[in-house]
Amino acid sequence: MIEKIIYDYLNDQGIAAFMQKPKNPPSEYVLLEKTGSSRTNYINSATIALQSYADSLYSAALLNEEVKRAMDDSVVLDEICSASLNSDYNFTDTTTKEFRYQAVYDVTHY
Repeated sequence: MIEKIIYDYLNDQGIAAFMQKPKNPPSEYVLLEKTGSSRTNYINSATIALQSYADSLYSAALLNEEVKRAMDDSVVLDEICSASLNSDYNFTDTTTKEFRYQAVYDVTHY
C-alpha cells in the first residue's frame, strides 16, 4: 500500500507523518492522503496529498519544503519508480485557523 510506504519513509526521514489527524498533534506534522490512483500495464500510479501543519505560516512553508525534498528523494525506495510534484500551495484552514501547506505528488510505484 503506497500510503504506508510513504508514511514509513517520511517518519524514517524525521518528519512526523500521520494518516489521520492525531488527538494531540505535535506542533509540526504532516497528514498524508491518497486522493486517487490508477493502473496501466501492471504499473501503479497514485496521487498523494501531503498537508504540512505548523504554528505559523512560515513554519508550515518550511515544513512543506522539507516534505518536498523528502518526496523528491523517495525514488531511492525499491517500490517507487517516480515521484513528481504536481503542485504545492498555501492551504491554511480558514475555519480552524490552522496554518498548513499542501504538496500534491504523482507517484508511480510497484
